[in-house]
Amino acid sequence: MRVRSRKSSCRAFAILFISILSMIFISSAVADSAKSIDLDVDEALANFDKQVMGSKDFLKKAKGVLVFPSVIKAGFGLGGEYGEGALRINGKSTGYYNTMAASIGFQIGVQAKTIILAFMKKKALDQFRNSDGWKVGVDGSVALITLGMGDSLDTTNAKEPIVAFVFGQKGLMYNLTLEGSKFNKLDKS
Repeated sequence: MRVRSRKSSCRAFAILFISILSMIFISSAVADSAKSIDLDVDEALANFDKQVMGSKDFLKKAKGVLVFPSVIKAGFGLGGEYGEGALRINGKSTGYYNTMAASIGFQIGVQAKTIILAFMKKKALDQFRNSDGWKVGVDGSVALITLGMGDSLDTTNAKEPIVAFVFGQKGLMYNLTLEGSKFNKLDKS
């Protein structure tokens, strides 16, 4: 009986894991158009402006801004995440990218988040744009910015070449890392 129970548990785990990963990767197969991504990026930037004082002025100083309006993370022990976004330079989309990452550890469920990366130095932006698959922590370091309620964003609290903001349904998210996230250029029209 015990052997059968263990086999059933392993099968159930495998089916659940494959289902979760399928949801993530099916979303990549049903990829959004450039126009759809641009609309979602506009909305994400508007939400960022509403939630963080000084964000609009801060982003104007950035050499480029990479925005992923909806990154879906799913997991049950093992997990993965996927999202699509646009790189904006001087307010215009200049390229489309996806982000993906895998993780191992205690995790159950599905979560959506918005990721905004601001390239504050031209050299960092150029390295990103000239890469063939850019990975956080390998190809570049990203400082994750967290602000408390009522805090304002300005250049004095974000001096790194690349800074990131991660939002959930309730605003800025804490205790997260982008380490291991990979960004790839997409061919969108």
